[in-house]
Amino acid sequence: MTPTELFKCLADETRARAVLLIAQEGELCVCELVCALADSQPKISRHLAQLRGAGLLLDRRQGQWVYYRLNPALGDWIDEVLRTTLEANRDWLCQDGARLAQMGDRPVRTATCC
Repeated sequence: MTPTELFKCLADETRARAVLLIAQEGELCVCELVCALADSQPKISRHLAQLRGAGLLLDRRQGQWVYYRLNPALGDWIDEVLRTTLEANRDWLCQDGARLAQMGDRPVRTATCC
């Protein structure tokens, strides 16, 4: 992924917030992002599809849930950009994190490896 591609992905507020929340939590499902970002499922799914199509996110299905995580093959420079952005902007995600923490009936993850 080039810097231009990364910054195009992050240029939209919904996509930037989703990526940073996923970076913070490690993995989130669509329903968790809908709750945290206080937006509609179709809008969140559309943005996640764009991020997955760009190669920034990977997804996995577990029963009825689809979980998203950062692509581990992105490279160290992207990890550093996301980590620095997250650390410097935790207050920007404060309300999103609070909504996520208060979400009832969060899906339970099962181990993805042995």
